[in-house]
Amino acid sequence: MKPGRILVTNDDGIGSPGILALAKAMKALGQVWVVAPEKTQNAVGRGMTLHKPLRVRQIRPRWYAVNGTPADCVTLAICKLLETNVPVLVVSGINKGWNLGDDVTNSGTVAGALEGMLHGIPSLAVSLEDCPKASYAMAAHYAVQLAERILKSGLPEGTILNVNVPGSRMEAIAGLQFTSLSQRRYHKPVVEKIDPRGVSYFWIAGERQSWARKKPSDHDAMEKNLVSVTPLHLDLTDYVALNRLKSWVKTFSPKKGTHVSSVRKLTKIKRD
Repeated sequence: MKPGRILVTNDDGIGSPGILALAKAMKALGQVWVVAPEKTQNAVGRGMTLHKPLRVRQIRPRWYAVNGTPADCVTLAICKLLETNVPVLVVSGINKGWNLGDDVTNSGTVAGALEGMLHGIPSLAVSLEDCPKASYAMAAHYAVQLAERILKSGLPEGTILNVNVPGSRMEAIAGLQFTSLSQRRYHKPVVEKIDPRGVSYFWIAGERQSWARKKPSDHDAMEKNLVSVTPLHLDLTDYVALNRLKSWVKTFSPKKGTHVSSVRKLTKIKRD
């Protein structure tokens, strides 16, 4: 059977070492197509470009640079470039730096995988600790193993895998662990400085701090030198709160003199 297409994207840009290592490793599993931002798109989340045209530039066979976000890249790839033979897998990364805990909502790397999942394609995001000993080849090794298992067994509907790899030598990695998201907070997240003209400016920075919601968390795994694999989905509904808040409904009533219809026809929402 002819191997399927594997779509590779990232948020560090099409020339980053992480995407080069990932694309090379994924060749073992199928025909690799790379569609990625032409420039760095860190911390853009699931942002999409709606108010300017997107330009696609071919770098070499099956490699395309886009002047947009990771979500743009995946959408363009699936709905246009590969629409006649859609990928069997979307892999986003390898990101330079972890994507742990609450930071996943900001991550362009995670967004690339989420966009693949929304198009019905099994997807995973891969990130690597940013330190001198970090090896993209090692992170790619784990990415290929997980991708191979996904292609064989699939994933639960609406779920992606968020993979974080310690920046340690292969022999120092203690193993792999499936984890929950930790909480990520920042101590003094806004840093104020003065420019040479005496005018204030600000950086969103600060020192990261993490706490586990439930153990084992992704941050716990990193501290133990384990590869962390966290299943994620987009349903942000708090079902415990939903059941608790239902009792509020009877305390609200429509304004007197107004007629409330029990049936409402929904309008279609279009992306301009």
